[in-house]
Amino acid sequence: MNFINVLISVFISFFSTYALAESRLNYILKSGEIKVGTTGDWNPMTIKDPSTNEYKGFEIDIVHELALDMGVKLVIVPTEWKTLVNGIVSNKYDISTSASLSAKRALSTGYTNSYFKLATVPLTLKKNLNKFSSWQDINRKDIKVAVTLGTTQEQQAKQLFPNATLNIIESPARDFQEVLSGRSDVNITSNIEAASLVKQYPELAIIPVKEPKYPTPLAWLTPQDDQVWINYLNHWIAIKQAQGFFDKMMDKYKLKSL
Repeated sequence: MNFINVLISVFISFFSTYALAESRLNYILKSGEIKVGTTGDWNPMTIKDPSTNEYKGFEIDIVHELALDMGVKLVIVPTEWKTLVNGIVSNKYDISTSASLSAKRALSTGYTNSYFKLATVPLTLKKNLNKFSSWQDINRKDIKVAVTLGTTQEQQAKQLFPNATLNIIESPARDFQEVLSGRSDVNITSNIEAASLVKQYPELAIIPVKEPKYPTPLAWLTPQDDQVWINYLNHWIAIKQAQGFFDKMMDKYKLKSL
């Protein structure tokens, strides 16, 4: 090995050690806990039980498995959709449970690889189904559309329904509650939440549009500048996908990725 190769080898070794020391991964292993931000209002992905203040759901099971494999304690950090990104930027948590990939969020946070894909569908009261059969039927001045502040659906509604009136709701209230109460005609949400909502509230129905809008991958939000941590999470996701872990979780919660 010549002198140049020796220098390169030393540099790579030094950089790898330095990168790990500076990475959130090393901090998590030293502290013995991983902090995960979650909203607790997205059935069946992440739901907070008000009687026990405990969290459950597809995403909660997955982050429990991540903490177990890392040999650290899972710490759930409550957050809201409107502050989800800020929680990463301000180091309140190490990752968030899954969020839709969006160009706006990616300006200030990183993302892991995706492990689930969903799309957006509209909901209304069953008794109002005769008013709607297409996306265009919703885009009218006399229609009020509810969305939750900080969600990707808020931005989607602004694009889809420029003629409708938007009713933007702040957490912990949710958009579908506005439809249930009659204060809004329609809300839009992911196809997976919509499927859960129509089971929970028989008076709700999915509007039979020709096809969902905005097929979007889900992934964890991460600090944007920590590639060591992102790489570890991506390797973990790849291993679990190969072992069928995500398929088992989807079967458990009766979910199907697009």
